[in-house]
Parts: sequence; structure tokens; C-alpha cells
Amino acid sequence: MSTVNLTADTFMSTITGSDIVLVDWWASWCGPCRMFAPVYDKAAAAHDDVVFGKVDTEAEQSLAAQAGITSIPTLMAFRGGILVFSQPGALPAAALEQVIIAVKGLDMDEVRKQVAEQDATASA
Repeated sequence: MSTVNLTADTFMSTITGSDIVLVDWWASWCGPCRMFAPVYDKAAAAHDDVVFGKVDTEAEQSLAAQAGITSIPTLMAFRGGILVFSQPGALPAAALEQVIIAVKGLDMDEVRKQVAEQDATASA
């Protein structure tokens, strides 16, 4: 599967409409972003069960601000609409593969339980 360009209009529907979504936050002027792009594209071709999204932080500045992006590239992983991984910096291929495997292996019942507990604590 190839990567999908995400915008403010498509971001939430993509995150909530797919089981696993990785998002690469990038900009054309960013050297590390350009180095990470082929690694990300190769992973996208190898994992057709994962949506690989890309957000151009220059074109989507308000979306990047809402997501709290302060450094690029930043990689985020969502599973079942829940943010389960976020890390700035370009990952080497082996590390990206480890992230993908870890996200696929998550016990989502446990993740949802932890999110509910955090939400209860935050609202108490």
C-alpha cells in the first residue's frame, strides 16, 4: 500500500476508520524528513494491513499545532483510534519495523482499560 496524504479534513476519519494508522509528520525543507521518507514508503509497501499517512506540517499548520507537533519528523501510531506511540526523529528501518510489530501486537482491551483509568483519574 502506498502512503496517504492526510489533511485537517481527512485526519480524524482516517484515524478512526482504520484499525492501525501510522502518521509521519514532515516538511519538504526538513533533511531528516527527506531521509526518513523512503524508509516509511518501503514499510508501507510491506504492510498492506496498516494505513501509512503523511501530514505536511507546512500545508497543515493548524493540524500540526492541534497534534502538539514541535519537532519533525514525528511518527505517531494509532490503533483503534487511540494514540499508542509518538516519537520525534527519523527512525531506521529496523526500528520502524519494531514499532509496527509492537503496535500490531498490542492487547487493545488492556489499552482501552488503561485509557479509561487515565480518563477517570484526570476527571477526578
